[in-house]
Amino acid sequence: MSAEKYLLCSLVALGVLYAGLRLTEPVRVYLRYRGQRLVTCPETQKSAGVRVAARQAAERFFTRSRQQIRLCECSRWPERVGCGQDCLSQIEADPEKCLVWNIVNEWYAGKRCIYCKKPFGRIHWHDHRPALVNRDLETVLWTEVPVEKLPEYLDTHWPVCWDCHIAESFRRNHAELVTDRP
Repeated sequence: MSAEKYLLCSLVALGVLYAGLRLTEPVRVYLRYRGQRLVTCPETQKSAGVRVAARQAAERFFTRSRQQIRLCECSRWPERVGCGQDCLSQIEADPEKCLVWNIVNEWYAGKRCIYCKKPFGRIHWHDHRPALVNRDLETVLWTEVPVEKLPEYLDTHWPVCWDCHIAESFRRNHAELVTDRP
């Protein structure tokens, strides 16, 4: 290989390496801040469901702006859309701790379905999601619970697997079609 070709290949390889390294940090930032989060609103001291503008946070590496992360959704909006977003300090301090699916996964860990007693393993968010049941034996998928009410539901409900949730929902909605056998 001639010296010119070697130099050209080296420059191309360095360019690809530089581009790859330059793209790594924005991807990491996006992954760190994506997803729905549960925070305590500093103004009301109550739970609030929020989403960080993860895409915009990742884009700041390309524009070289050093702006702070911002919210793109909050369960207290539109009434309080102009708030100072002081809850972001909770997210910046520990992004994983306030991530809703981590909170829910931790809550189900080590528990068993109230009906069939099947233990919950790692929750797979793309698969059949588990549910919750209240004292009146009404089941609800945890994903149908408003995020800001999730702590209350986790304190007052019991865990139910997907299969039992479907069976109990059918029993509740179509009792005339159900035959119980001893």
